[in-house]
Amino acid sequence: MGYGGIDVHTLVIGGGQAGLATSYWLSQAGLQHLVLERQARLGGSWHDRWDSFCLVAPNYTLLLPGMPYAGPDPNGFMPRDEVVRYVQDYAERTAAPVRLGSAVRRLAAANGGFEAHTDGGRVKARNVVLATGPYQKPRIPGASRHLPSHIRQLHSHHYRRPAELAGGGALVVGTGQSGTQIAEELHQAGCEVHLAVSSCPGVPRRYRGRDVIWWLLQAFLHGDEVGVHFPTVDDLPTPAARFGCFPHLSGKDGGHDISLRRLARQGVRLYGRLESASGSRVRFSDDLAQRLTEVDQTFDQEFRPLFDAYIAAAGIEAPADDRPPPDDFVPCTSAELDLHAAGIGTVIWATGYDLDFGWVDLPVLDEWGYPRHTRGVTIHPGLYAVGLPWLHSEPSSVFAGVGADAAHVVEHLATHRGIHAVR
Repeated sequence: MGYGGIDVHTLVIGGGQAGLATSYWLSQAGLQHLVLERQARLGGSWHDRWDSFCLVAPNYTLLLPGMPYAGPDPNGFMPRDEVVRYVQDYAERTAAPVRLGSAVRRLAAANGGFEAHTDGGRVKARNVVLATGPYQKPRIPGASRHLPSHIRQLHSHHYRRPAELAGGGALVVGTGQSGTQIAEELHQAGCEVHLAVSSCPGVPRRYRGRDVIWWLLQAFLHGDEVGVHFPTVDDLPTPAARFGCFPHLSGKDGGHDISLRRLARQGVRLYGRLESASGSRVRFSDDLAQRLTEVDQTFDQEFRPLFDAYIAAAGIEAPADDRPPPDDFVPCTSAELDLHAAGIGTVIWATGYDLDFGWVDLPVLDEWGYPRHTRGVTIHPGLYAVGLPWLHSEPSSVFAGVGADAAHVVEHLATHRGIHAVR
């Protein structure tokens, strides 16, 4: 169905948690707006997770503005379909003006505002909020083009369950949260798993008597109150660090950490970073031991100092660090693997996502394809962004942090671009 050409004060592009949180604050500010969602159903990118997926963060981190989690299991880890329903219920509760099945193909400046070219027609708006989230374009390395055609390849974005894999073993490339969880699931299903290790950190599920996410959330919400600085994007060493991966955790079976060394002890074959492929042969960096050491050191270097500082500053009586002694096990490995000889029928690329704002026909993107902005206020007047990785801090793209960034954007919009400001 076409729109017939409509005008709105503010157009929000994306109907996931970022777009809906923005819609909530726009409604609170009394600003007329429209939310366009490309999918035919609400639930955002959560539909794209595999069948057994559970939130990695406990349910108490579901803090969308106006509807924080109030269910019976705050310490549980919500499975995929319940997450989808939570997002859908939020849209209904907040009466968000969403139009589904409305992909935006081009966004351009027009008459002091914007014009969005969609599948249903054109939408004119004075302001636009980009809220399409961080999971936009599956990233697949160039090595994929050099593998033989009989090897099935899929990105983690399209993985659903072990039974769908081709016969034989599997090579999982990448050890972020998706890669480690998928490798663990395949191994538990009886599949022979080979795993190419990236640089994503490992962390314990619990630290000093609490889930690590609890400490992270408290430092995020209350660190400033007790004089403990929670890192922001300005603290990152380089802009590229905005795209760093999340640590090895799982919400499945009540929540647990995933140790690469433990997986290796259980029979998963570990390798270094996948560097190239030629026919059925793939080659890896010859530095697995160093990679495992770096994976294990990240928590003590980056997370533990923040948590300990917050515990001390807030005067919290927390037990001592009771983690087990470090594991120094280094499995046998190789810098080369013959997929055919190893009986591998599937390669799963758990290699993350790239941003895809190619449809934004405005000179606002940096060399990484990220909108140039200051906490969501881009360099182009009237154009905003919400829900991107490290928009302001690490939680910017997740349930716990997206509401605060959306509130900041809407406050700026209402002050500088609101109804009264344009008269």
